[in-house]
Amino acid sequence: MRLRDDFVAVTVPATSANLGPGFDSMGLALDLHDTVSVHAITGPTSVVVEGEGAGRVPEDDSNMVVRALRLALDHVGAPQAGIRMHCTNRIPHGHGLGSSAAALVAGFALARALVGDPEALRAQDLLQLGTDVEGHPDNVAPAVLGGATVAWTEEGRAGAVRLDPPGFLRPVAFIPSFSLATSTARAVLPGTVPHADGVFNVSRAALLAALLSSGEKGPAAALSGEVAAGEGGARATTMHALLMEATRDRLHQEYRRPSMESSVALVDWLREAGCPAVISGAGPTVLSLEAVPDAVLAEAGAAGWEVRRLPVALEGVRQTRGRLAGVRP
Repeated sequence: MRLRDDFVAVTVPATSANLGPGFDSMGLALDLHDTVSVHAITGPTSVVVEGEGAGRVPEDDSNMVVRALRLALDHVGAPQAGIRMHCTNRIPHGHGLGSSAAALVAGFALARALVGDPEALRAQDLLQLGTDVEGHPDNVAPAVLGGATVAWTEEGRAGAVRLDPPGFLRPVAFIPSFSLATSTARAVLPGTVPHADGVFNVSRAALLAALLSSGEKGPAAALSGEVAAGEGGARATTMHALLMEATRDRLHQEYRRPSMESSVALVDWLREAGCPAVISGAGPTVLSLEAVPDAVLAEAGAAGWEVRRLPVALEGVRQTRGRLAGVRP
């Protein structure tokens, strides 16, 4: 296989993983994108980074996007080349918004773009390569597919399904000034959890998947301790109540409190205010899946949190330059 294009570009969304109970399996693509362009050249690799990570991330062959690109070229048997890369990064690094998954998926998609073959590096290949590197598919899947995703692995083989998220989702991110390595956040998790907590999370994750695939009007019928599904305001009240229940977690968030006390405390405060808030991925960003009252936004901002309304990104990684521009992986 040979390189058919020498100048290509892609854009890839931020992602939020776990979404509360869906540990290492559920994810959501968000409307905050990194864009990367590449010239294939003869000569040494050079990387220019603007925005997030500028002056901190490597600007040579050790750059994560470059390494992913080269991994994918090897995967399809394409020749290597010198790389001149330009990255415009908007996804915060080390904040639980999928920056590493975005870098990997961008690199894989750039390799596909350089090869220029629509049969090379399809979505499943991008998912598998990213999972092999990350160790879990929860961020990789929405970065590839967009929307909401449920992903899994079986004997090392990754799979994912895409859900069309309903219109009532209005994600809001609360981003702190400090970052946290994923390895640090995972190190505090126990090797086993009580059976009751596992059952608790399975039921909430199943409910969340049902809500995320329920269309604009939500479930046709629902029963809860407070309200049954009806029309108009009753249905809206039910959807909110169900989303609050569906985002509860007992597997990971409380265990992570010592490593990000302020983030878990913010989750508690937002939920007490009626917002379906969760830790985004490994944190420390907090995500509410519904719109947040202005007074709450103002108070969080005054406390030092950067607040961003981030609509769901319905598309995953997308090629914008090269012969396959506009063609889905």
